[in-house]
Amino acid sequence: MLNGEKRIERPLRWGMIGGGRTGNVGYKHRLGALRDNTAYELVAGAFDLDFERCKDFGMNLGVAKDRLYPDYKTMFEEEAKRADGVEVVSIATPNFTHYEITKAALNAGLHVICEKPLFFKVEQGEEIKALAEKMNKIVGVTYGFSGSQLLLQMRQMVQNGDLGDIHMVELQYTHGFACDEIGDKVSEGQKWRVDPEKSGPSFVLGDLSTHTFYMSELICPELKLKQVLCDRQSFVRSREPLEDNAYVLMRYENGAVGRMWASAVNAGCMDGHRIRIVGSKASVEFSDNQPNELLYQVQGEPIRKMIRSMPYLYDACNADERLGALHAEGLPESWANIYLKFAIAIDAKNRGDEETLKNLVYPGIDAGIDGIRWVTKCVESADKGGVWVDYK
Repeated sequence: MLNGEKRIERPLRWGMIGGGRTGNVGYKHRLGALRDNTAYELVAGAFDLDFERCKDFGMNLGVAKDRLYPDYKTMFEEEAKRADGVEVVSIATPNFTHYEITKAALNAGLHVICEKPLFFKVEQGEEIKALAEKMNKIVGVTYGFSGSQLLLQMRQMVQNGDLGDIHMVELQYTHGFACDEIGDKVSEGQKWRVDPEKSGPSFVLGDLSTHTFYMSELICPELKLKQVLCDRQSFVRSREPLEDNAYVLMRYENGAVGRMWASAVNAGCMDGHRIRIVGSKASVEFSDNQPNELLYQVQGEPIRKMIRSMPYLYDACNADERLGALHAEGLPESWANIYLKFAIAIDAKNRGDEETLKNLVYPGIDAGIDGIRWVTKCVESADKGGVWVDYK
């Protein structure tokens, strides 16, 4: 169980790029990184393209005025001159900036934690992976829901054979908050998401489904995708060619099958994030609007509701427990778990501790590259008229 004690020798000196006052994603990063106050110390930031707004916001967060910067390039240059300069940066900016900032950060000798989707092209991901290895740095991807510890319970149940052979993977991440075009015009966070030059080749496939796809890989690490078939729609016509709804069928190398529904136009849906893994003996299901519960359904037996923090759960699950039974956890704890693992990975990389890195389960550069491949292949399938395409 986690109780806030330090897991690394000292907090990492941490800076943020983006994540300022006008968006809410930055707060999730800060909730995760600073929850225990033992893994990170926020010391610098280029929070906003508007420098005056950046300074006002940063000082309200407690960052020293002389460590607030008008852009990431200035931040890297100035921090490199300091003996106490930043060691790791988080990138919470629109998708089209991720590649250039990540590359610049690695070249500046910094570890990187980046928003998803990582980049637009698999080749960019492979290039950054090679650069990170050359610079001996960690690149983490903030699949923020993936720190929910019940996912590790699902992973262990799959690996232990509790479900039998895995036959089906059911994935859904939908909401109804983009049912009309109003947000496309007035919401700063949504405007760029429906602009192909800034969001890349997709809307909901990149913004939503990458979360759930990574979680399926975390739960079922032995399942390898063979082919995908995608059909995507732009129900709000002004968003074309970007989709606001998509259905994806999946074929795995071992014969298992799956499907994903990603949508921002599921009218009335407040939180439709669901994962169901179906085996030959039993099924297990998780929904992030009930993050403290896991449904375990053995064929021919009553449905079992497994509750977070209980001793009947596997040790791998309870190792990430924070609050204990009777106290509900949610998204902030999930973010805190992945940020803590980023810190442990960075510390291990700095010390050359490959054993810790090998056994640590967190969304790293390979997960980021697979997210790019997932979006790319789904778009390729849809643009070809909804046909099966090979995943690799």
